[in-house]
Amino acid sequence: MPRTTTGTRPPAAGPAVPDPRGRRLPRSLHPVAWWIWALALATAVSRTNNPLLLFLVLAVLGYVITMRRTEAPWARGFKYYLYLALTVVAIRVVFRAVFATGITPHDHFLFALPRIPTPDWYAGIQIGGPVSLEALLSAATDGLRLACMLCCIGAANTLANPKRALRVLPGALYELGVAVTVSLSVAPQLVQSVQRVHRARRLRAGRVKGLRALRGIVVPVLEDALERSLRLAAAMDSRGYGRAGSATPRSRRLTGALMLSGMCGLCAGAYGLLDATAPRLLGFPALLAGSILCVAGLRLGGRRVTRTSYRPDPWLPAEWAVAGCGVVSAVVLFAGTGFDAAELNPSIYPLSWPTLPLVPAAAILLAGVAGVVSPPPAASVPHSPEPRTEETK
Repeated sequence: MPRTTTGTRPPAAGPAVPDPRGRRLPRSLHPVAWWIWALALATAVSRTNNPLLLFLVLAVLGYVITMRRTEAPWARGFKYYLYLALTVVAIRVVFRAVFATGITPHDHFLFALPRIPTPDWYAGIQIGGPVSLEALLSAATDGLRLACMLCCIGAANTLANPKRALRVLPGALYELGVAVTVSLSVAPQLVQSVQRVHRARRLRAGRVKGLRALRGIVVPVLEDALERSLRLAAAMDSRGYGRAGSATPRSRRLTGALMLSGMCGLCAGAYGLLDATAPRLLGFPALLAGSILCVAGLRLGGRRVTRTSYRPDPWLPAEWAVAGCGVVSAVVLFAGTGFDAAELNPSIYPLSWPTLPLVPAAAILLAGVAGVVSPPPAASVPHSPEPRTEETK
């Protein structure tokens, strides 16, 4: 009797079916939602130098990243942002100690650095001298605020897929998206080339190690990178990348003027919102005008680009919840209602322990809800061979 081998076939692909047990199915959150959440939290950080609130922000970032981080290569770089944050704080403290601003009788003296005399035209800044505890704490607090902002950007890069984020760029910025996509793929390709050359050397019984093996590895890797770049350039040219399209010189100049004016308006508006002493015209009105000009420039520049998207990322209630958590935190700290605004920026003179304002702390903890309301990331399941059964006929 002939023997036939049959295997179990996977079900046909179709639309995602909700879990009958009511659980949320793993999926990737829209990258724009993570960026809105992180930028809003960074905006909230810019309003305070209370160390208790800043440490609370770092705790929220660590919790959300632990809950929703994937196993992708870009999701493993948050520790480097932490190292950068510690470096920023250390540099800020060292600069404050070196470029001392003097000490008052009420300050707590720590140590004194050798004094370097400066010329008359350099008046107002002294190098060296006595250093107080209040000065170092003030520098550490300022550095901690900047470090929290860097960690917020690092959280967005850790949680959001960069390649998926580039797909939602406006059509006018497709050249930038292509350049960033190519640059993101350079490092993994170089690592693969080095591993491939290393395996080839081992197969050829190459036992040279250390600096002497550098020449035998670098030259093949550079040659491989050059060949890959030439193939990529030919492929992109054959697919029409870099073409000017139907845009006229007049529309290009108008688009450039709108974008440049809009960026100036955004910078002026951001400065007006961060500086309480700036005129009101440089605050929200300038930010709104800059946003309108940028949107107009993007719409005008995007007319000459026609793009299609394969399986676009959905924007579901989970995305609204994650983005809303961050926006609410920023709005609460900017509004300053329900708490004393002085609690956001406690004074170090005289030296005292800062208080934890309840409303801002609750707003920051609300941003941590993003680790609960967002869907769990899709785990990478190793491919297993299909089971086979034998039947005899």
